[in-house]
Amino acid sequence: METTFATFNLKDSLVAGLAKIHFTKPTPVQEQVIPILLKGQDAIVQSQTGSGKTHAFLLPFFSQLKVNQDLPQLVITSPSRELANQTYELAKQLLEASGETFRMHLYVGGSDKERQIEKLSHQQPDIVIGTPGRILDLISSSALRVDQVRFLVIDEADMTLDMGFLKDVDAIASKMPEQLQTAVFSATIPDKLQPFLRKYLNAPQQVKLAPKSVINPNVQNWLFATRGKNKADLVAKLLTVGQPYLALVFTNTKKTADELTAKLKSKGFKVAKIHGGLQPRERKRIMKQVENLEYQYVVATDLAARGIDIPGASLVINYEIPKDLEYFVHRVGRTGRNGLEGTAITLYGPDDEHQVSEIEALGIKFTPKALANGQIVDSYDRRRRTNRQATKEKLDPKMVGMVKKQQRKHKPGYRNKIKKALSEDRRAKRKIENRQEQRAIRRSHKR
Repeated sequence: METTFATFNLKDSLVAGLAKIHFTKPTPVQEQVIPILLKGQDAIVQSQTGSGKTHAFLLPFFSQLKVNQDLPQLVITSPSRELANQTYELAKQLLEASGETFRMHLYVGGSDKERQIEKLSHQQPDIVIGTPGRILDLISSSALRVDQVRFLVIDEADMTLDMGFLKDVDAIASKMPEQLQTAVFSATIPDKLQPFLRKYLNAPQQVKLAPKSVINPNVQNWLFATRGKNKADLVAKLLTVGQPYLALVFTNTKKTADELTAKLKSKGFKVAKIHGGLQPRERKRIMKQVENLEYQYVVATDLAARGIDIPGASLVINYEIPKDLEYFVHRVGRTGRNGLEGTAITLYGPDDEHQVSEIEALGIKFTPKALANGQIVDSYDRRRRTNRQATKEKLDPKMVGMVKKQQRKHKPGYRNKIKKALSEDRRAKRKIENRQEQRAIRRSHKR
């Protein structure tokens, strides 16, 4: 029997609201988590972004909210303003479609705290969604009451930990009642998260949903060797090949993002820049412009990989390979969404060989590519030489004879002469191979 939202013991109004917004079949994470939360059990849910986890906690907790309480019943924390806003918009859509009238407020940094405090003095919301820092500020100011909260959701817990906000979440949870139902959602469960989980969760049910594939099969995953070329120039060329609908270029630092943005602008590209160094209002304005397709190219740090949902990205370029390889998956996951096709390009140099190998160890496969005459063509496997067995290397008969002759003579310095001759022979072979590879690339381009 096929599971539907009507299968769960949800409020009828919510089921009707889901039908209005064309949600008919629960995702695997929703199918597993909703019954657990409806039973009143704590949960630790390990699930990837885009798995439908937001509705996995909104639906069961919205079903259990009581009317006319005049105090917060549900608190949802998110590590970034953008993620909090996304959750708020999904929750707002669900409430409106269901005809529910619960009061809900969004509290994030960069908004008017004094105004929020003034409003809270008159009326408390039923549902609180926001960033840990701002929620804690409002609690510490005695403006926001959490002493009667029944449900706590910690979304993107690993990111919360990475960004240093877990102490704030700890302080928030400590102000809540002991009889609190807590749900923690995270892409990974780091060891440093365990003390918090033991402190606040009571016999939690663990749900772990492995992604069907590390990278969406709709995404072409290409590897480009920089070969000493200027990376900014290479990116500029790649951005003009095929004219992407929307391209995201990821850097590891704000400084590199600033420099790359400046270089691309100097080449005539209209580029948006998104990183943590921008003021909240500026970032929000740029995001709105990107959503309105005022920009075709976006340079961003990993804040955008997990903290921002940019719809319609058809191309992702890893200008630098992230130090935390988990972010590689999140970056590439920005394209190929909603059944659409996408392309992810990773630039690498000799110093990146180890990281590329680590990414491949995750089960991710690259297709080697190169630029030739303004076109993207097939290239060769970067490991083609390291895979050879030097001990079985065949020498020209002339070289074999020389080696044997030198060994028989045993004259001083004969070993160095042999090494030199072998080295020269290998160099000559490499030159031939390189010429053959270039010819193959040119032939591929002609085809």
